[in-house]
Amino acid sequence: MSAAPIRGERRKGDRRTKRRGPPVEESFFGAEGLTDDLQFGDDEVESRYDGSWPSKPGNESDSRFLSRQARRIFSAGQTTFDRIYRIFLGARAALGIALLLTIVVPALFGVRPSWGMTLVSVGYFALALSMWLLPRFRREVTPNELARLRGPKWLATIGADIVCFNALHLLSSTSSFNYVALLVLPVLMAGVLTPRVPALATAAVVAIGLLGTAWLAALQGGDTASLMSQAGLAGSGLFVITVLAGELAGRLAREELTAKGSLELARQQAQLNRLVIEEMQDGVLVVDRRGRVRAANPAARRLLAPSGMCRPAPFQLRGVEAWASLVRTVERAFVDAVWPEAGRDVVLEFDPAELRTLRVRIRFTRRHESQASEEFCVLLLEDVRNMQARTRQEKLAAMGRVSAGIAHEIRNPLAAIAQANALLSEDATTPSQRQLTRMVTDNVERLKRIVDDVMEVAPGAPQDAGVIDVGAQVGAACGEWARGAGLALGEGSVLRIEVPTEPLGAVFDAEHLRRVLVNLLDNGYRHASKVPGSVHLRLYALDESKVQLSVASDGASIPPDVERFSFEPFFSTRSRGTGLGLYICRELCERYGASIEYRLRPPNESNRNEFQVAMQRKAVAGSDARLQVTS
Repeated sequence: MSAAPIRGERRKGDRRTKRRGPPVEESFFGAEGLTDDLQFGDDEVESRYDGSWPSKPGNESDSRFLSRQARRIFSAGQTTFDRIYRIFLGARAALGIALLLTIVVPALFGVRPSWGMTLVSVGYFALALSMWLLPRFRREVTPNELARLRGPKWLATIGADIVCFNALHLLSSTSSFNYVALLVLPVLMAGVLTPRVPALATAAVVAIGLLGTAWLAALQGGDTASLMSQAGLAGSGLFVITVLAGELAGRLAREELTAKGSLELARQQAQLNRLVIEEMQDGVLVVDRRGRVRAANPAARRLLAPSGMCRPAPFQLRGVEAWASLVRTVERAFVDAVWPEAGRDVVLEFDPAELRTLRVRIRFTRRHESQASEEFCVLLLEDVRNMQARTRQEKLAAMGRVSAGIAHEIRNPLAAIAQANALLSEDATTPSQRQLTRMVTDNVERLKRIVDDVMEVAPGAPQDAGVIDVGAQVGAACGEWARGAGLALGEGSVLRIEVPTEPLGAVFDAEHLRRVLVNLLDNGYRHASKVPGSVHLRLYALDESKVQLSVASDGASIPPDVERFSFEPFFSTRSRGTGLGLYICRELCERYGASIEYRLRPPNESNRNEFQVAMQRKAVAGSDARLQVTS
């Protein structure tokens, strides 16, 4: 075998491997990938200013990401190829009706056409009308079905048109009717909907048919030169139409592919923006000049409601008494067209006893042209209490680092004082001297506890959180605490305990959990009435992901002005308290992804003061022996 055939086979193999899709050559729309992916239903076209973020019927016009042309193209419910194909079917049906009228109307005036023309016209009318009306013919067609010259779709449309129109042209050679113009339809249809080679082949078949008809007419005595020239000129024109139609179809396919890419990018950007805005801690409202809220993220909906969340957008900002100050703020912003960079405070009065102060920052969307889209303002809302809490938290974090350093430096001189006091206590002989040494000892121990507490919550290396059986650990800690407090556990005990008998796993450290529990029990017992059941401890599974520990007492409720500082360091209502107990509890809980909070239970319950610790639930590896809580 020679080298040339081998190279030829290799080139053919390369072309076959590079060709995409089926072996049949695709049309311009198929080659550009515009036949399967251009359908976007209403569920996928998402509105930028829709309240619930997924689009709803009737809100499609709110989109600011998609151009009107792109939305018009892709909201039609059909692919481009299918839409053009159906237009051709409609044109064939109209042409069939016109051919039928050319038979019926002359017959009314006594002019009877030949039986051949009548049969061809009626047959074409029936075929074209059935393909346009019957559902089985109106189903979506693919470019590959029309790319095969012997396929049923090509034969029923382009092939049938060529045969019928050539037959009419042949049969009308002796009449005044000229059917050559009808041959433009199958040629144009082939140029737009089929690949270039089949389209040129179609034009060649039509041109050969014209030349054959001219040759037959010349055999019957016509002017051969004139007839053949006319046929050749008409065939050349059909070739030009084929090439131009193919180029226009290719340009349309490329433009639609570009529109598709732009739409995809816009949709991805809209989804990204929606995700970011929904996860923002600050509230985001998009409001127009009429006071209509076009979009509201979950954080904003929570800020606008006294509890829970307000209704999803779109909704009217006017008409709600509690939002009156916010409405005035928006109106003022639209009039002034400027707003301080740091924002202004707005008070929402849901109830005379419940006020919520919001820090409002406003940004505007400007219209660059008079016919541009509507002007909106974007409101960024933040609860002032959260801002203050965040500021306090940052200050506390800085203070904690400083305090840890100071506490570490205090340990050495404190140890020296304790040692010196121990030496002095050995030489103390009088009661006053012994009293003074005891006072020094007590205060040294107090300072040691403060240093240990500060060092306990000081920032350090992250610890690996393990899974413990919370029920067993709580039972052991309660028994130890009761023995230290001199309490007997049982039916008539001050401390009433409800712990599940089955293992209950949670993410926490056993020693740190004991520290939190002891602090809560000390605090509850200190303010309780000391009657049986005045301190109630419960441990239960809140759901599949949370375990809740509750310590409730029947003491007086915490005043609101004290409650806000309960978890801050060095705040105490007792003269000899360090003010670190609840602060340490919160810091230890945050280390393990848990949370602690105080809530006042309803008035009909005896133990109203309740501290709740919510821990992450996980399956415990193996069941520990249940520890007894009786003394």
